[in-house]
Amino acid sequence: MRKRAIASPFGWVTLVEREGLLVAVEWGQGSEDDSALLTEGLRQLQGYFDGRLTRFDLPLDWGTGLNAAVRRAMAEIPFGETRTYGQIAKLVGASAQAVGQACGANPLPILIPCHRVTGTDWFGGFSAPGGVETKAALLRHEGAILL
Repeated sequence: MRKRAIASPFGWVTLVEREGLLVAVEWGQGSEDDSALLTEGLRQLQGYFDGRLTRFDLPLDWGTGLNAAVRRAMAEIPFGETRTYGQIAKLVGASAQAVGQACGANPLPILIPCHRVTGTDWFGGFSAPGGVETKAALLRHEGAILL
């Protein structure tokens, strides 16, 4: 696996690559490996942080089963918009609780925008340092209307 980090408005973010796919986004500073994919991934992340990029175009490891279905549904949520766990659940044919668990298991936050998924009348969780405060900051960055 190769890793490379970037400083962001939300702290250090490290991309992890394995066999030509991005497999994880880690919160914190990692090693400084190099590859064309890591360079492009960091370029796209910088564009997102600068407000110039609203959709990523990178080879990702989507996972399998329900996790993959939920991740693909999250990736379809437009920049600056949110969906509820229940809305995603209807799309993938699962319970809202199962969708919440799949969101929490997302290894590629930001690239697969789990921060855009909320509860119907609550904000939901977020795995990054700072938890829901980081989730709210990402949504504010995108201009989303917060609950």
